[in-house]
Amino acid sequence: MASFRPKYITFDCYGTLTHFQMAEAARDLYGSRLDEPRMQEFIKNFAAYRLDEIMGDWKPYADVVHNALERSCKRNGVAFSADDARMVYERVPTWGPHADVPAGLAKVAKEIPLVILSNAMNAQIMSNVEKLGAPFHAVYTAEQAQAYKPRFQAFEYMFDMLGCGPEGILHCSSSFRYDLMSAHDLGIKNKVWVNRGHEPANPYYGYVEISDISGLAGVVGL
Repeated sequence: MASFRPKYITFDCYGTLTHFQMAEAARDLYGSRLDEPRMQEFIKNFAAYRLDEIMGDWKPYADVVHNALERSCKRNGVAFSADDARMVYERVPTWGPHADVPAGLAKVAKEIPLVILSNAMNAQIMSNVEKLGAPFHAVYTAEQAQAYKPRFQAFEYMFDMLGCGPEGILHCSSSFRYDLMSAHDLGIKNKVWVNRGHEPANPYYGYVEISDISGLAGVVGL
């Protein structure tokens, strides 16, 4: 893939570029009420319910967080508060990038247009993007696409907006379940997995692995 120069490098944002901190938010809320094994279970459930909540028709991300947190509380015997869900949701725009991201992005942005496709709301995402320290050609959200990844509709919206098919992009993500599995099924042959440690490797899906964004330039021969 080192000789492949895509028309665009497309990215997942939360988790891949932005330090995703849902687990930390859950700990702040429930860490004093749950011992460590139960807290780990809560965090796992919260992640699973967020994925489940986005698989159907689009709804605002505040509702996704609210419903997933409420379901996690019910499953783990913890009192749920709508105010807690709102607090978690309102934290999202405050999150900044992983330390490796600004310099890694800046190097490739000089040569190849960068694009974000994110499971975000329009009102949230630009605060996070501004913290990434590099210019982006375009930022597309689930709100615009009216679908969350891993649904194909989100990717198809991006293709339509870019006027570019799967063969023209390099898609970069730290998640198989949200991004790289769908990218594979849609015919995006050029993929990068950023191993942030929150999912195991899955070579079936065909990708170049990098440990952080500093390795991206080498993938495209820069």
